[in-house]
Order: sequence, then C-alpha cells, then structure tokens
Amino acid sequence: MTVLDDASVGTELPALRIPPISRTTLALFAGASGDTNPIHLDHLIAKSAGMDDVFAHGMLSMAYLARLLTDIAPQERLRSYGVRFAAITPVEAEPTCTAKVVAIEEVDGERRATLELIAALPDGTTTLAGSAVVALA
Repeated sequence: MTVLDDASVGTELPALRIPPISRTTLALFAGASGDTNPIHLDHLIAKSAGMDDVFAHGMLSMAYLARLLTDIAPQERLRSYGVRFAAITPVEAEPTCTAKVVAIEEVDGERRATLELIAALPDGTTTLAGSAVVALA
C-alpha cells in the first residue's frame, strides 16, 4: 500500500524538500554521473560563461524527482517518466519536488495514475517539469 493507492485525480502527493545543494553535492554528482562539465564545478568557468556561479546538473534535479517517485511508489510500478528542463538550479538552492495526480485510467488491464511533476525553487521558479505514469495496486 502506498500513498498513491488511495489517490484520486487532483490529489497532491507528499512533497520532497531538498536541503541546500552544496558544491560538495555537485562534485559528488559529477563523479557519480560522469558529467564533469566544469560549469557545474568551477565558479571561474561559470562566470566566464556569463553565469553568477556554478549551478546544479539538470540530471541532478531529474534524480531528485525520481527519488520523489520512488518515495511515492515502488520502482517496479513506474511505467514511464519524462521531464523538460525549464531553468537552472543555482548552487545552495533548496528545490521542492511535487507530484499531482492528473489522470487515472486502465491500460492493458492495469490501473495507472498519470502524475504531473515539478521541481521548483522557493521563489516559485520551476526548474524541471515532467510527468510519470505509475501502476496502482
């Protein structure tokens, strides 16, 4: 039983609040993901590219949204997951990941919920938007 099993269209699922994304987090993610683009790690490179400072990898935000999904339902229930990058996530930002049920339907004999996913900064800026389809129990 998951929080999703009793959900209906319009249900907002428990949010995932991310602690400040530190430079250490960016360095660790670079090593784990293989994305060692210096714009995420070296503030001088970021400044030379016109940015105020380094910023998080888009795939790090996608990973946080994936964590939200696996907090909501077991991984084996995930049928699809996709995102669109909308804005950068600055270093030290504290994004919040949210999910809302936008549809429930039966597909191939299985009840599935379609979720609208958002990663947003405290000022309301959406950094990542997407959707997922999750099988219901």
